[in-house]
Amino acid sequence: MSGFWNQAFDLTDRCAVITGGAAGIGLACASLLAERGARVALLDRDPAVVEVAASLGAEHLGIAVDLSQIGQVQHTIDQVFEHFQRLDYLINSAGIVLLDKAVDVSESAWDSTLDINLKASFFVAQACAKHMLANGGGRIVNLASQAAVIGLDRHVAYCASKAAIVGMTKVLAMEWAPQINVNAISPTIVETALGKKAWAGEVGERAKLQIPAGRFAQPEEIAGLALYLLSDAAQMITGANMVIDGGYSIQ
Repeated sequence: MSGFWNQAFDLTDRCAVITGGAAGIGLACASLLAERGARVALLDRDPAVVEVAASLGAEHLGIAVDLSQIGQVQHTIDQVFEHFQRLDYLINSAGIVLLDKAVDVSESAWDSTLDINLKASFFVAQACAKHMLANGGGRIVNLASQAAVIGLDRHVAYCASKAAIVGMTKVLAMEWAPQINVNAISPTIVETALGKKAWAGEVGERAKLQIPAGRFAQPEEIAGLALYLLSDAAQMITGANMVIDGGYSIQ
């Protein structure tokens, strides 16, 4: 690997906040960033996040926090900054999906979906950006979904929240350039533990038939794209929504 690429993907001494970091895509991102030398702070409502972070190494941090409680967000990000004395990256990976036909969606399900998927993502980004802007800049990656660009049955609240993530990403990229690059990633179904359970059996096989690549995505593939967007190799990419769906949305 040439000197440019070695340097671009060397994250030594960089610090990253990763929401939803206790499992799934968030954990895959945390593991990859840690391998590349970054120190990571994992935020998750699952108390196990403390042990998960410790399993990556003593230099990493796990904080159990309910990011839908916006009053806790700024305090938590300040806590991370005080611990690491810098904040370079954010990966907004925390999210939920509550499925129902549009005619049956409850107000509580709608509010819960947007509170976690959209509202929390914005206020975590805002809290991180305050530190980034004051300290030379940074990078933000927001996890959206192929549901941001297509319609899915029983996903009305989820689709709305993820489409809004893409719109939010564009505005943040515009307002915070050139100090902060902000991009979104929109995956298809990802074979996390929860993804495998939700899409097991015949329903999953039918879904795969709709994807030209013939399979679901792996968490490590999403993490690889996140690493690229955070790296110095992607300095000219901002405001983009990177779709990683095996060709589903090009049909």
